[in-house]
Amino acid sequence: MECHSEGALGKSDKTATLRYIPTLKTDTGPTVDNKHVGDTLVINESNLRAPSPRGANGDDDSEAESYRDGRTEVVDMDMKGRAFAWCRDFLSGSWKSIPEADFQISIVSGGLSNLLFMCSLPDHAHTIGDEPRRVLLRVYGAILQGVDSLVLESVMFAILAERALGPRLYGIFPEGRLEQYLPSNRLRTEQLFVPELSAEIASKMARFHRMVMPFNKEPKWLFGTIGRYMDQVMNLKFAREAHVKKYNKLIKYDLPAELESLRVLLSATPSPVVFCHNDVQEGKGLSLGFDFGNHFCEWCYDYTYNQWPFYKCTPDNYPSREQQLHFIRNYLEETGGYSESTMHEDQARIEQDLLVEANRFAMASHFLWGLWSIIQARISKIEFGYMVSTLVDFTSPGERLHLTRMKGSSRASAYWNIDCHSRDIAGV
Repeated sequence: MECHSEGALGKSDKTATLRYIPTLKTDTGPTVDNKHVGDTLVINESNLRAPSPRGANGDDDSEAESYRDGRTEVVDMDMKGRAFAWCRDFLSGSWKSIPEADFQISIVSGGLSNLLFMCSLPDHAHTIGDEPRRVLLRVYGAILQGVDSLVLESVMFAILAERALGPRLYGIFPEGRLEQYLPSNRLRTEQLFVPELSAEIASKMARFHRMVMPFNKEPKWLFGTIGRYMDQVMNLKFAREAHVKKYNKLIKYDLPAELESLRVLLSATPSPVVFCHNDVQEGKGLSLGFDFGNHFCEWCYDYTYNQWPFYKCTPDNYPSREQQLHFIRNYLEETGGYSESTMHEDQARIEQDLLVEANRFAMASHFLWGLWSIIQARISKIEFGYMVSTLVDFTSPGERLHLTRMKGSSRASAYWNIDCHSRDIAGV
């Protein structure tokens, strides 16, 4: 694979890539849903002006109060009506004949960018042809609703479905898609530590990276997206008092300078561009180091927690050097990175290079998802603590921010321990 450096992105490259993310704009008119005007996402301020009750922690955290009983389990009538219409129009068969009152829908938890639902026929309804009895409805979050990003997302999903590498695709529409529902046991965070499972994940990732897909192979997406997110974050306006306080703390730091430091570091860190899942975002051509680093970061986070902020972070779970080497060795074995003629010294050098690459790009993962979460806190309807926790870890005298270990402010409190670990392995 040809080596490119993500950090080498110039200003002229940014222009072509930034169009994939909708611009944010606020509206102070009558209360209506958020809307799109061309490539601009218009956020209606009237939806966000409810006064913030004082949370249990003494802060004005209305979100914590709103979700003190856990996640919402009931689908609202508007969503149920739209889901019924999509299933009727795209699935045919019995889906066309059942009344809306018999239509069954339930929330599927776990999505941080999209709303997920399971839609089902009632037990008494018999199928007419080969229509499915159950489907997964994915409703895109606002941050993924740019025209270009939706095209790329849909093309990728359709190709994987045709190659039998992903769920079947039953319907695509501007707001989302209908997918095959695959009953399964969710892989839990603690299972990532099991050596056999870690090896299997490494092998699957290697196969994914080898796929030839019709996407841009230039290393433009990462810093183009971070730059666009940065521009939006620096100009956001929050209505919730708790959000305003956290946001005001955040922007006191020199985020553009931090970004430039990260860019310089990664420009000196070669990493091949591969086809990456990249969580749920539309950028599919990313560095191998980013995919490794992003995976290692997720060892620390449990998103199945059903109380506010709907995640748990355990910084000590960040994989050790030996755990990372176990993953890397299984990846290389699948890709043929080793051969019988590979000398021990060469093998050690390859492994060390990948360790450095992964842990340096882990910092890019931190930065990207941190900015992403701040925007999500502003526009998303998904129940998740995007702006929870504090920036205490970054305010001690003499400490440089290194704001490259957060998933929004919700990840900020765990940043320092994890970042020190990843930077130590990365040699920075």
